[in-house]
This record gives sequence, C-alpha cells and structure tokens, in this order.
Amino acid sequence: MTVVKSTLPEDARRVAGDALQSTLVDLLGLSLTGKQAHWSIVGPRFRSIHLQLDEVVATAREYADTVAERSAALGLPPDGRPETIASAFTLPGPKEGWVRDSEVVEVMVESLEAAVKRLRERIEATEKADPVTQDLLIGITAELEKQRWMFDAENWPREH
Repeated sequence: MTVVKSTLPEDARRVAGDALQSTLVDLLGLSLTGKQAHWSIVGPRFRSIHLQLDEVVATAREYADTVAERSAALGLPPDGRPETIASAFTLPGPKEGWVRDSEVVEVMVESLEAAVKRLRERIEATEKADPVTQDLLIGITAELEKQRWMFDAENWPREH
C-alpha cells in the first residue's frame, strides 16, 4: 500500500528507492562501526581519533535521517530496523575487543572508501531516474570522501 503518492514514475521511484534504501543501510551501519571503534580504540592517538570518530558518526546519522525522509517523500517506507541493518550491512568494520589506533584508522578508511564506491554506483543509477536523489547522494559522497581523506592522513607516512 502506498500512503504517500510520488511525483516520480514507478520505474524511476523503484531505482531511487533501491539507491536510498541501500544508502540508508550503509549509513546506519557506518554510524555503528564508528561508535564501536570509538569505544574500543587504544593507543597514543586515542583522543584525536576518538573525537574524529564522533564526527563520522554524527555525519552518518544526520545523512541517514535525510535519506530516510527522501525515501518517505517518494512514498517508500525506509527500513532502518536493526535486523535489516544486521542482515544487509557489508562494509568493513573493526574487530572485536580493543583496537589499536592505527588499525581503527585503516578500517575507517576501508569502510568509508567502500561506502563511497557504492554511492558512486548509485549516483550513476539515479542520474536519469531521479536527479533530486542523485543530488542528495552526491552531497553524501562529498562528505564521506572528506572523512576518508581525514582518516587516511592519520596514518601517513605509511608504516608498511
């Protein structure tokens, strides 16, 4: 049942909806990844990376809300239930237990890089279907690329 009518044709709505739902999963999962790393980081750069992780979490949560609201505006109920995120989330995350600061940085770079790669695929998919959703995804990509760059700079020069 569609409660909210969309201005998009059904095919375009489906493309936009798929892009938004998978982005919602990535963002909510990324916020959990960032919080887990925030709680378990150890090492000499604990404080600065601990605070940087809070920035990623806040960004991911804010964009998740925007993405979910865009989905709802298109007449597609967003699904951010814990079981949905747990079953669909595939980005890299930290290992169990205490995690060294340099390892936290590496996993955040990998996770953000994977999220950006997936976002770029969704940007391409939504180009004709829904430029409004595409624009939203472009903005999210720019912010996640910035966060990735900031984490990547933490481990420079490379230790290996």
